[in-house]
Amino acid sequence: MATEVKVPTLGESVTEASVGELLKNVGDAVAADEPIISLETDKVAVEAPSPVAGVITEFKVAVGDTVEVDAVIAVIEEGAAPAAKGAEAGRASEQREEGKAERAEAPAASSDASQTLSPAVRRAVLEHGVDPSTIKGTGKDGRLTKEDVVAAAKAKRDGGSAPAASTAAPAASGGERREERVKMTRMRQTIAKRLKGAQENAALLTTFNDVDMSAVMEARAKYKDLFAKKHDIRLGFMGFFAKAACLALKDVPAVNAYIEGDEIVYHDYVDISVAVSAPNGLVVPVIRDAQDKGFARIEKDIADFGKRAKEGTLTMEDMKGGTFTISNGGVFGSLMSTPIINPPQSAVLGLHRIEDRPVVVNGEIVIRPMMYIALSYDHRLIDGREAVTALKIIKEAIEDPTRMLIDL
Repeated sequence: MATEVKVPTLGESVTEASVGELLKNVGDAVAADEPIISLETDKVAVEAPSPVAGVITEFKVAVGDTVEVDAVIAVIEEGAAPAAKGAEAGRASEQREEGKAERAEAPAASSDASQTLSPAVRRAVLEHGVDPSTIKGTGKDGRLTKEDVVAAAKAKRDGGSAPAASTAAPAASGGERREERVKMTRMRQTIAKRLKGAQENAALLTTFNDVDMSAVMEARAKYKDLFAKKHDIRLGFMGFFAKAACLALKDVPAVNAYIEGDEIVYHDYVDISVAVSAPNGLVVPVIRDAQDKGFARIEKDIADFGKRAKEGTLTMEDMKGGTFTISNGGVFGSLMSTPIINPPQSAVLGLHRIEDRPVVVNGEIVIRPMMYIALSYDHRLIDGREAVTALKIIKEAIEDPTRMLIDL
């Protein structure tokens, strides 16, 4: 019996997606609920599973196609035996490679190997042009991780032992210069529109301060082992800044509000969007009710978001809402930046790298671990006094973490 595979519900207000990758070939056997196609929305990558066990007899879409919710994308013959890889399999393979070639040429892995790769790893393989069958995985059960692929690609560039990709584009020689046109993903297009829209619609302004990280670093060094043993999670910096932000937003509610028409919408809760790097761009999953959560729960939420962002398994629900954003450019080495707000929010906190700098303390020059922090805000709603006050509260809470315990 033939069963149609349809585009699943993609999330609130999302009606269409782009076909990112065909995960199977025509003629492949699939189990019930096994992903067969990857779809890219403006926020996340979604995998469409087979509703039944059987054999794929037809793909009705190709890589790069735009599809709507409930559109038929494939046909499964329920209970059928796998067919020989014939003309239909070849046609499906061509469809897969056609979209991939627009981004980068990569070696063809065996079907068994490709089935074990997560979406993030598959994208890394395509981007770096390496053969996944030649890379030793360091993940669970020996599976490849994105870091494994990046390391292999680096070894290949540095003249290491990694084998050259059999179908990689030939290197330019004799002074030849080349250009490559790569179609923007739906997520990247949406990021571009939203950020440009934020600049055009909001009166953006940024205020800066610097923070002495000594107290937080001492607390982490003193309690990190006990914290990890009790909560099974590493004590990071983001938990401190999230709790400090909750104090600031409580005292300066305009920073936790947004404009809707001719009204200001205030919140009595803090949902913090945390900027996380994903294979296709920056995503902002949300820590719900951060004002009620302890350090351990916040750190676990952030770790889970980071893991699922790399795997490409974040959902629309993970990124829905958010009243305030924290973006940590310091993990990439940024010294200072002016972050852009995440509409409809009205403010974003930017964190940067920690470095030892000379500062004056009690009339003496001392070396302290310092970090620049930035608060970008919508001046239509937030006055300069409020923005500076909110950032100062964050600074004081980080420099004296006891304030976060006694709500000062």
